[in-house]
Amino acid sequence: MNESLDVDKLEQEVKGVYRAVAETPDEEFHFEMGRPLAARLGYPAADLDAVPEAAVESFAGVGYHFELVDVREGDDVLDLGSGSGTDAFVAARHVGDTGSVTGLDMTEAQLENARQLRDEGGFDSVSFEHGYVEDLPFEDESFDVVISNGVINLSAEKERVFRETNRVLRPGGRLGISDIISETQMPDSIKTSSDLWAACIGGAEQINDYTAMIEAAGFRDVEVRENPQYDFISEQAQGACQKYGVKSISLTARNR
Repeated sequence: MNESLDVDKLEQEVKGVYRAVAETPDEEFHFEMGRPLAARLGYPAADLDAVPEAAVESFAGVGYHFELVDVREGDDVLDLGSGSGTDAFVAARHVGDTGSVTGLDMTEAQLENARQLRDEGGFDSVSFEHGYVEDLPFEDESFDVVISNGVINLSAEKERVFRETNRVLRPGGRLGISDIISETQMPDSIKTSSDLWAACIGGAEQINDYTAMIEAAGFRDVEVRENPQYDFISEQAQGACQKYGVKSISLTARNR
């Protein structure tokens, strides 16, 4: 973790951004949102049709990883940073009545919305819990699959996130994530800015370092795919993309 980064300020910045996403999804953000984005990233229309419309309106993911991680009937799935609940609801379609999906988020406004949409939609296999991706409030070997979409880059303790993820996965468990990375190392002026972290730029790890963290946490068979169909929309973010190769990837891996 970068010692120069104000982690408390970072948390408040991130919570502020995603509280606004939950409460006013029609506002302008540095990232695109909604169904057109989800469709372009690869979400099948049948899945999006089955997800509550309000959840899809607040969708702010950066990739589509379900085809990589292969969520199956009966799986117990954990969604890190579940936000509006879109990925949790999609996963619920894959796990069926014999599986379960648990969404984890630190933003109360997102949790309130997701829980209400779950109840209204009758998603009985889905729960949403409050917590932090660096300190998962679950027992060892609780899940078959962990997914996450555009969230881990926001953490200042990515190594801990991946260790915790491996801890809660059962043997043979699968990791499927979409996230923001960079091709080259970024300077401290960007890496220590909580504003730029909240904008999904400052926390983007150099790709080789990112995959090395995953392997160091005990994962193997790491497979990475770029998502060129994802674009940032603010000038600030586009500048970082051009200068440092900030981009979206989807990734899958297995634990022991």
